[in-house]
Amino acid sequence: MPLRPHLSAAPSPVHHRTRAAPSPAPGTPRRHIAPLDGLRGLAVLGVLFFHAGHFDGGFLGVDLFFVLSGFLITGLLLTEARARDGRIDLLAFWGRRARRLLPALAVVLAGTLLLVWALGPPNLLRFALDDGPWATANLANWHFVADRVGYWDSADTRVFSHLWSIAVEEQFYVVWPLVLCLVARGRGAGQRVAVVAVAGAVASLVLMVVLTAPADTTRVYEGTDTRAFSLLLGALAATPPAARLVSRAGEDAAGRWSVLLGAGIGAYWAGADGQNSPSLFQGGLFLHALAAALLVALLAQAPRTPAGRFLAAAPLRRLGLISYSLYLWHWPVYLVLSEERLGLAGAPRTAVLLAVSVALAWLSKVLVEDPVRFRARWAKGRTGAVALVATFAALAALWTAVPQPRTGEGSVDVTRLVPVGG
Repeated sequence: MPLRPHLSAAPSPVHHRTRAAPSPAPGTPRRHIAPLDGLRGLAVLGVLFFHAGHFDGGFLGVDLFFVLSGFLITGLLLTEARARDGRIDLLAFWGRRARRLLPALAVVLAGTLLLVWALGPPNLLRFALDDGPWATANLANWHFVADRVGYWDSADTRVFSHLWSIAVEEQFYVVWPLVLCLVARGRGAGQRVAVVAVAGAVASLVLMVVLTAPADTTRVYEGTDTRAFSLLLGALAATPPAARLVSRAGEDAAGRWSVLLGAGIGAYWAGADGQNSPSLFQGGLFLHALAAALLVALLAQAPRTPAGRFLAAAPLRRLGLISYSLYLWHWPVYLVLSEERLGLAGAPRTAVLLAVSVALAWLSKVLVEDPVRFRARWAKGRTGAVALVATFAALAALWTAVPQPRTGEGSVDVTRLVPVGG
């Protein structure tokens, strides 16, 4: 079975550690909300099975990651703003994001390029060399839009095509903190942030509806402006007004609504079919993100409800904790380990792909992500900045060193074609 087009589930690159009490006061900073790890695990599972060709609606895991990212990042920034009289240390925030996201991304970019050079067909290497610098700069989504790379029918040729969603999140991490620096000051800061989030989400929805082209929805599916509503609805759910509204429901009602929303989202995933579901781009994705944002807010407010306990189960939670690296690695693994190379198809091949992807993700987290994020003193301050520049320089050198595949290799040589009977 051929692979489905790349739908990234940008396994939400934010994995914040917080401890959840049953019903914290509205606006109280939270340390670890275990059900959100499980929700992240479900999201990445959807993406993995979508790309393996077994679950048409699994691409919606990407939106779930966007919502989670908006919620968690905004919660952290608002907590900092409250503690520092409305001030946010942007350099410190961006430094934390860089330590969290870039080491694993750099390893995947370099490792994937070398694997494709060694094992992949020429066309896969050609596109990897073309797309890699844009992925490194976290501009892959706009590169694919500009090159008119059809999201739904061209992903099998682009080993970095799934990184469009990582680019969207990274761009959000640059712009949204700047906005909060302006509006999260003084009295009523939470209300102003909520209003800005709502206004931005509505504007993003309008852009999606207006710019949607029925023949190819790549522009609105991968554009940062047209996907921002998922991140902003997540951000809205993290504001004090939203937290106060959710807290009024009480824990029992939160538990019931969490189950209903989870079931509704699951049913929507089961019926969605990407490009063949045009309603997605006429408000469907917005409603899905709104439901996901409400579910996230309810789980954060009442994590020990039945839905919260289900999502906090160890298998889902552990999968969620490696979801970023799992998302990064899975698509290159899927393309390099083709049916021809493995000699397998269907469920047996999927089992191998999942096992290899999970193993690489675990190694990435243990050997790269966690050491740099939590233990490497050199990754902070000036030495961290030097390391970042050196990493980009090394990636640029690698891209220059890998030779372009010979033109026409692995394809039909049209100069040798002759008319029938000629």
